[in-house]
Amino acid sequence: MLLEDAYKIVQLPYVTEKTFALIEKENKMVFLVSDKATKRKIKEAIELLYNVKVVGVDVMRVPKGKKAYVTLSPETPASELASRIGVL
Repeated sequence: MLLEDAYKIVQLPYVTEKTFALIEKENKMVFLVSDKATKRKIKEAIELLYNVKVVGVDVMRVPKGKKAYVTLSPETPASELASRIGVL
């Protein structure tokens, strides 16, 4: 996957009080992603953009598009990624 394609798939991190709880308790991050993105493409894009290991991806359609709940491996804490990209 090319870097430009990854930027088209992953639009921005989605931050609310609930997502902060997911970062702390479940090692998950939430991102708004392209409507046409598949779970596999989302996983590849997150791993390429942020240099982390993704364990799983769940998606949910919302009025703003599509949200991806990304579970990270234990070696890469979500809190570390969140602080690196400026969410925390």
